[in-house]
Amino acid sequence: MADSSELRQRAGEYFRRAYEHQQKGEYEEAIELYSHSIEAFPTAEAYTFRGWAHSFQSNYRQAIADCRQAIKIDPEFGNPYNDIGAYLIEEGQWDAAIPWFKKALAAARYESYCFPHFNLGRVYEQKREWGKAREHYLHALQLNGQYVLAYRALRRLQAMWN
Repeated sequence: MADSSELRQRAGEYFRRAYEHQQKGEYEEAIELYSHSIEAFPTAEAYTFRGWAHSFQSNYRQAIADCRQAIKIDPEFGNPYNDIGAYLIEEGQWDAAIPWFKKALAAARYESYCFPHFNLGRVYEQKREWGKAREHYLHALQLNGQYVLAYRALRRLQAMWN
């Protein structure tokens, strides 16, 4: 039987291969390899990325289920919270997405806080709450000055006011 470090190493190799397939648009292969990674050593990242692969197939129900599993493994990992919110938006559940983006912003382990800010901006823009939308788009740009989608969204709001 393999020890923990061997299982982690095997899981990591499956994860790397899955990500390569996902980047090529080979989602079935990616999902299969993420599943092997999870079987070898379950991580929040593997569940989150498998969910992301499911989302590219518009399988938001499974994507959300995977993100919920990721949260069970590591509640401090911010990505699955943001992703659940994004999948809810795709399903037209704008209001239901808000608490998920706020949880992403509160997560201790997250490298891209600009994404939940941008997504909250999208929600508030859709709800015609222009001031809140502007605030979140600005936060997204402050966190990542190269975030083109946030810049365009902010410009779109400014054009509406002129």
